[in-house]
Amino acid sequence: MRKRKFKFQGLTIGPSKFNTSQIKFYLILLPFVAFMVLPLMYIFFHAVKPLDELFLFPPRFTTTRPTLDSFRNLLDMVQSTHIPLNRYLFNNIVVTGSVVGLSIIISVMAGYVLSKKNFKAKKALFNINMMALMFVPTAVLVPRYLVVSRIGIIDTYFGHILPMVAMPVGLFLIKQFIDQTPDALIEAAEIDGANDFYIIRKIIFPLVKPAIATLGIMAFQLSWNDTTSSRLWINDESMKTFAFYLETFLQGMEHNVAMHGMAAASALIMFIPNLVIFIFMQSKVMNTMAHSGIK
Repeated sequence: MRKRKFKFQGLTIGPSKFNTSQIKFYLILLPFVAFMVLPLMYIFFHAVKPLDELFLFPPRFTTTRPTLDSFRNLLDMVQSTHIPLNRYLFNNIVVTGSVVGLSIIISVMAGYVLSKKNFKAKKALFNINMMALMFVPTAVLVPRYLVVSRIGIIDTYFGHILPMVAMPVGLFLIKQFIDQTPDALIEAAEIDGANDFYIIRKIIFPLVKPAIATLGIMAFQLSWNDTTSSRLWINDESMKTFAFYLETFLQGMEHNVAMHGMAAASALIMFIPNLVIFIFMQSKVMNTMAHSGIK
């Protein structure tokens, strides 16, 4: 079989040169991959080290005798508290599921209005959303607490959920995708008698699935690992989340080498759901990043 050659602006690129360029590209990426993967591998090996290897100096990166003792010890210590572990897990699951679902619904509906509807405050509202991207969560903790306190949702599930439902970056991504939807498609549906809710459900949702997947991942990570609400305005211990419980339960363990294994085990437990979701959704995330700025 004859090998093909491709000409581009006077350059002839054969199969060997093409493969060489790919190898160079991967060699450049390898240091960045190692920089991101090595900390995760260290946490994993630290979580499965036996007690005697935790006391080794200098410490080893890997382990020769992996064990699940850190996970068993963590579970035993958690079960010794007066509130069952399943209560904290239940709170985390309810809060995370609610935040993900409401964030997707609200962002899609708001993105559709800002993209396809014409009204006076349209540009101003979108600019406000873009300005909100500049503020880190720490900068709005005091206003957020005042809002939660004034509307009376302290020590409730709404106190966990409502402050995290609004996601400016999610609304931006959704709107960018909806902007690519032809106006003629929306007009044809309106001529056939479809209302806005039908258009959103049957047309917009299927067309923006990559952006919805990306928004779902971001909302999941934000709510699953959040401890702000449990720390500031949720005073009822039975209403606190699993992430906050592990954070407070393991405070001070950095001074006790024997507890480092349990600290790594708890970090691994909180990280695994995020990793699993991203693995299944990564293709849609890459598609979103490639098309979010294209009109």
